This record gives sequence, structure tokens and C-alpha cells, in this order.
Amino acid sequence: MERVVVPATLVRPPTVAFGLGNGLRVILAPLPESPTASVWVWYRVGSKNERPGLTGASHWVEHMLFEGSPRYPKGAIDRAVAEVGGELNAFTDYDFTAYYTTVPREHLEVPLAFEADRMTRARLDDAEVERERTVIRSEREGNENWPEFRVEEEAMALAFRVHPYRWDALGWRRDIERLSPAELRAYYRQYYGPRNATLVVAGGFDARRVASDVRRRFGSLPETGAAVDVPEVEPPAEGERRAELRGPGTTPYLLVAWRAPALDDPATPATLLVDTILGGGSRLFGPAWGSGSGEHPSARLYRALVDPGLAVRATCEWQPRRYPGLFSVAVQAAEGVGFDRLESEIDRVTERLARTGPTSAEMDDARVRLRRGATLAYEGATRTGFRLGYFSTLRDLALEGDLFRRLQAVRAAEVRARARELFRPSQRVVVRYTPTSEARDG
Repeated sequence: MERVVVPATLVRPPTVAFGLGNGLRVILAPLPESPTASVWVWYRVGSKNERPGLTGASHWVEHMLFEGSPRYPKGAIDRAVAEVGGELNAFTDYDFTAYYTTVPREHLEVPLAFEADRMTRARLDDAEVERERTVIRSEREGNENWPEFRVEEEAMALAFRVHPYRWDALGWRRDIERLSPAELRAYYRQYYGPRNATLVVAGGFDARRVASDVRRRFGSLPETGAAVDVPEVEPPAEGERRAELRGPGTTPYLLVAWRAPALDDPATPATLLVDTILGGGSRLFGPAWGSGSGEHPSARLYRALVDPGLAVRATCEWQPRRYPGLFSVAVQAAEGVGFDRLESEIDRVTERLARTGPTSAEMDDARVRLRRGATLAYEGATRTGFRLGYFSTLRDLALEGDLFRRLQAVRAAEVRARARELFRPSQRVVVRYTPTSEARDG
């Protein structure tokens, strides 16, 4: 088989970065050959900025920014993008909310116009908020039919008692039921605005012309957006925490998770290698968001659990965040295999890595995977816009290159030491999910 050669240094498109007087950060990534252009607006606002009684507000605002602004009434944004053959979407996370629109390059002014219009002037009318409550309630109910959602939500609630990572971005059901339009408007006016936003434009365009257009459209917006840093610090766990859940589903599901470092922690490069050796990939340096972590026949979890028929799936999941989060192993049990057996095998795999470390072949393979993933992550305008916005929102663009360089220098002994520190029983949460029936219609 021909050996795939991948670069040992990060290959990222050239960018032009500048700031506006109102606090908006702008990153332009011209890709001369691209037939499309992708506009991303990242707000450093997510469920971390909510509080009990207001959980789910960031996700709700995400929906509402499609529901009306001065120049774009309800439905106008979707129609404008459809008319030029583009696509758009948005998503809310613990740390951020992101909107993107990808259009043929000659129609770049379409998303720039409506993003400027709704950044500080979204209407959030009472009637539209109430209509969207039904949509969000339905989304929450649909997710509750999935064991993975319920287990992950329970794990975060177990792991975090102080930090706002303890609730999901969808919010608690009781808050979805009672949150008022006035409270939602106040939340939007408090946090959303140029000071908390990064505009990324990637694709086929002239950087000088687009920079001038961005200054014209966004430069006059008011300087709004309150501080979004989270002061709460989660204290160390003092012992393992467990939960048993029952609900819709067909297969027993187990999640074991440990406290994990933040994105900019010195331990992050070694943790990325732990993730890749156990699971076969990494979200942070995967070819597309969410596709890096998972199953690979050469990964240790797959070989220990799937190959011998103990599990249908065995995945590793670590999404580095702005603040310390969780590193998790999720297993979908094979028929007749109990939770105790699965836990024993997970313990055996993690303890072995902590005791003897990875082999030289595993280290080489992991580095190649991470390098390949980093290269593929910048394919096309949409992926490029995501990648630049993600790092600049969570920390800064320089961090990606720094992490990538440090990855090349990590040695097997450091991975072994990282596994020993990561997989401490006192920092572990375990959630077991026993299915009781088929899932309900969502």
C-alpha cells in the first residue's frame, strides 16, 4: 500500500485579521479558486453564560435570530439564501453560538447584509418567541428519546456541581416552559453584539474589497456585549459519581467519563494522543467537526470491546472546551453482555495505557492521523470558516499552530503519564442506561 505523506507543520490558508472600533473581530481567508464563499458569525456566548431559570436561552436566541430584524422579517433570510442557491445553519454549544451561510462567491453580499442587520437588532417579538417555544420544546422531547442525549446530560450534571457546564445547551425542560419573552430579549441585549462576536469570511473573494464592505456594514453597529468569562471554578471531585437511568431504547448504553483539561492547558497535546490511541481519532484535528473521534479497527477500545463481541460500538470522545470538561468512553453493549463486564474491560484498557504507555507504532499512527485530519479540516470555504472561527472564539488562531507543533514533540512516556493522571477513579463519573422499550415518536 502506498504510504500517505502528510505535512508535519500546520497548513492553513493565509488570513487577513483586523478589529473594528465597536469590538468586532474580523478574519478574512481568501481562497482564490473557491467557487463559494462562507460567512460565519461566532458569538462567545453559549450555555456557560446562562443560570438556573434561564438555561437554554442561548439556543433559543439562536433560533430567534432567524425570526425577524428591521430589513429581514420572518422567513426573509431563508428565502434570500435559497434564491442564490446557498445553504445556512446555526448551532449552540456550551462555549459559543455560531451561524454560517455558504453561497456562490458572486452572492457574498447576501449573508453579509443580514448578519449585520441581526447582530444587534433582532426583534424577538413576543408572538414569535412563543411560537418558537413550541419548536424548542419539541426538540428537547425528541432528544430525550435518544439514550445518548440522556446519558451525556446526566454525566455533565454529575461531573459539575458549580460550573455552568452542568446543563445542556438545550436547557432544562422547566426553563423552556417558563422563560419569558422579556427575559430572552434582556439576555440577547446583554450578551450579543460586536464585542462578543467574530466574523469569518472564507472562500472566493477579493480581501481588500470585502474588508471595505465589512467596515461599511458592521462598523456603525453599537459597541454592545457584556463580559462572557465564567468566574465559577469547579472544585476537584472527591470520589466516583454514578447514576442509573432507564428509558426508551433497544440497547444498554454505558458512559464512563473523567475530568479533562481545557483547550489551552499544557496537557492538551498529550490528551489528544490519548484520545486518538484509544478511539482512533480526535475531534480537534479531525477531517470534519465531530467525525474525528469514534471507532477505528486499530484503536484500543475497538479491539478490546468490539472485536471480541462485547460491544456493538465503543467510542472515545473528547471535545476540548474553553474550561475543563470531560473525556468520555461510550459503549453500546452487545446482546447479553452486562455493564460490569464492560466496565472491567474499559478499566483494563485505560489502566494498561497508564501503566505501559503506547507503542512506537501507535504513536506514529496517531500523529499521522492527527496531521491528516488537520489538513482535511481546511478543505473548502465552509470548513475553513468553521476552523478559523472555532479557534479564534475559544482562544486565538495562534493556539492551533502551537498545539499542532507541540503534538509532534510529545513522547510515549508523556502519553503514559497523561493517561495515569487522566484516568483517576476519584475523577470518574459512570452512567448506565437500561432500555425499557422502543423510542417514542419525537
